[in-house]
Amino acid sequence: MNRFRKPLLFLSDSALFLCAVGFYLIAVRYMPYTIVGGGNLTMDLPLLYGCIALSQLLFKTYDSLWRYAESKEYLTLIAAALVGFGLYEFLARMLRWSTMSFVLLSAIAAVWVLEMLSVRFLYRVNRSRGFRRKEDGAVPVVIIGAGGAGERLLDELRSNPNSRYAVQSFFDDDPGKRGKQLHGVPIRGPISAALPRIKAMGVHEVIVAIPSLSEVQRKNILEQVSDKSVHISILPDTLDLISGKPIRTQLREVRIEDLLGRDVVDLDNAAINTLIAGKTVLVTGGGGSIGSELCRQIAKRDPKQLVIVDIYENNAYDIQQELKFRYGSRLDLRVEIASIRDAERMDQLFRTYRPEVVFHAAAHKHVPLMETSPQEAIRNNVFGTLNLVRAADAHGVKKFIQISTDKAVNPTSVMGASKRLCEMIVQSMAMCSETTFAAVRFGNVLGSNGSVIPLFKRQIENGGPVTITDKRIIRYFMTIPEAAQLVLEAGSMAKQNELFVLDMGQPVKILDLAENLVRLSGYEPYRDIDIIETGLRPGEKLYEELLIASRDIEKTENEKIFVEHQPVVTPEELAEKLEILRAALEKDPSVIRSALHRVVPTFREPEELNNAQGERVEIPPQQSVGCAQ
Repeated sequence: MNRFRKPLLFLSDSALFLCAVGFYLIAVRYMPYTIVGGGNLTMDLPLLYGCIALSQLLFKTYDSLWRYAESKEYLTLIAAALVGFGLYEFLARMLRWSTMSFVLLSAIAAVWVLEMLSVRFLYRVNRSRGFRRKEDGAVPVVIIGAGGAGERLLDELRSNPNSRYAVQSFFDDDPGKRGKQLHGVPIRGPISAALPRIKAMGVHEVIVAIPSLSEVQRKNILEQVSDKSVHISILPDTLDLISGKPIRTQLREVRIEDLLGRDVVDLDNAAINTLIAGKTVLVTGGGGSIGSELCRQIAKRDPKQLVIVDIYENNAYDIQQELKFRYGSRLDLRVEIASIRDAERMDQLFRTYRPEVVFHAAAHKHVPLMETSPQEAIRNNVFGTLNLVRAADAHGVKKFIQISTDKAVNPTSVMGASKRLCEMIVQSMAMCSETTFAAVRFGNVLGSNGSVIPLFKRQIENGGPVTITDKRIIRYFMTIPEAAQLVLEAGSMAKQNELFVLDMGQPVKILDLAENLVRLSGYEPYRDIDIIETGLRPGEKLYEELLIASRDIEKTENEKIFVEHQPVVTPEELAEKLEILRAALEKDPSVIRSALHRVVPTFREPEELNNAQGERVEIPPQQSVGCAQ
């Protein structure tokens, strides 16, 4: 029937037109001639019908799905009818044909339009009733939000033959809506009082249908309606809603990032496009969590060439195949398996591809593992970065962006100290290279390799317990796409020697994160799934910091991104530090740790920092800039 829908609807309108003409014949018989006027049916009606049919086709009224029709579709139909009749009146008078009176013409138009509207409205109502499932066989659901999205969702759930839901109630914080009904469904409130009433109604499904919510507002609502017995679905943000696609198909599960309560950073996409478009871009560690997302973000901004460098071939292969499938020949993609420790190999790659922009994401980042293998952290993170910095300077790279971490601030681990040294190396290139060097520092990334979320999920799937090292631990969190976008934003801002820091809002307690993840999985913390402490791991501290000295920061054009000014080492100082580390690499791990204390003044033992949480390390006055030697 879908194949013949348009022709059948066209024939239906034609029949309705003949019915309206019947009004003309009755009028001619019973109304005074002065009102009806003359008219030649054999001339008037074909022209009138032709004008109507043409107008309907031009306005595409037969392309609408009338089961989902709203005011726009009905107004379009009326406009098409009026234009058709107006065209007839114009042509008839211009051709000087004997026409019907304008009064009768208007009457026929009104009757015909009323018929079309009535038929379509009755069809919509009948189809909606025919597809509405019986209350006994449907799953009761409550919708949070009685706005436009909630109304659309209700209408689609009722009209869709495959819908399994029966909407029982709305909840909304708007006092003007409470106590009223939306298409026969009562609106209750406030949302803060919804959970007890939802449970009393015996409802186990809740849909949050307020796509315009901020992250903080969404977090608050989810916390208010979260319960072991309630499954929550959510509509995406307003900007993510797909126009024209049924809203019910865009529902998604609640994610842990919905409970962070921090709005996503606004980005200057024009500046990022300028940085990437038409350029050769090289990404080290391009197969990792951050590196692969960087490659995705870069690929969609039309680079001249994207070069992925990674030592782990499986990850590199995965992102290569993903980008090939998505972009095909439109993206000039090259993948190189290489270690940043190999200075000659890095020089060869930079000489071959001549990248204009480099994002350095390759690093050993696992804190406990680097505590037992500190020499690997130094060789890869420190001297690998040094190799890249020298290659970038030698081969005329325009911008070099180093990805850093909050663990580099007052580090208590080998990994954190090594990343602080990477920042020093990058900053040491200020004013002595034509390359623009910068570093970007951010907190933990949700869902990245080695993060707590995948671990918690595996533990919950196995029935628990969920293990956290200390219930007092707090961390800053962001999503992988947001982290990658921040790096690109910083790259577009970079001028020379900046250390960019993201205002990540309030830190999150790992304990709260674990409890929320247990609830999102449909369990009650400590009753269904236990949460236990295992003790701090080697090198771990209770809290992370993003700034070393808050007095030395300044705002950028993005209100969420700041620049921290750090003292940099002179060429002689940097050479001395690196020589100390080289000598220590050939000795015992304890010697390496002692060497890190010498070359990174802010490096402290975790016990020392954890026992003095309010203490901050003072930074010496800024020194003259120098180059990596």
